[in-house]
Amino acid sequence: MIKGNVITANIDINHIRSVMQHFIVIHDEPLFFILEVPADAESEKEIKPCVTEKLHKDVYYIDGCSKEQALAIMVRVGDILFHDGISSFGYGGHKSGDEIMFGKYNVLTIFSQNTDSYFKFFEVHKIKRVSKLITAWDTFTREMPGVSERIVIDGKDIFSIPELFKDWGMYLAEQREE
Repeated sequence: MIKGNVITANIDINHIRSVMQHFIVIHDEPLFFILEVPADAESEKEIKPCVTEKLHKDVYYIDGCSKEQALAIMVRVGDILFHDGISSFGYGGHKSGDEIMFGKYNVLTIFSQNTDSYFKFFEVHKIKRVSKLITAWDTFTREMPGVSERIVIDGKDIFSIPELFKDWGMYLAEQREE
């Protein structure tokens, strides 16, 4: 679905790796990697015991990635990123400003000043344009809320990633309100 400069798609988990790789290889420019994870409990302010008014996320970046480095991130931690239910991650172009993010419930978002340039991109992955996108978010109710869980693979989770890539220049850029 396209709305303004935003393309939103519901991507099957088995296809997300190829979609992300495709995005990386079509951008002939330095890239950045972005990782958004829930802030730790100590960062959140309780308005009463065990009740938090607003939640936050920590936003990490690696700037100036080559295509090879961007692809290597997925090789090293892709399974954690793809299967984790509490984080979002993506890549963006430093020059074009195009950005791709993959988040909860398999929702993929591309931000671009030239959304028309992504028609063939999605055709390659057999993803059709619709006027109204339906995602898991549309099925949740008060009685049947969605569930997102942290995944651990080989003793590592999304909270391990900043330390794993510290030597690549990963840094905490900001804490945002969700």
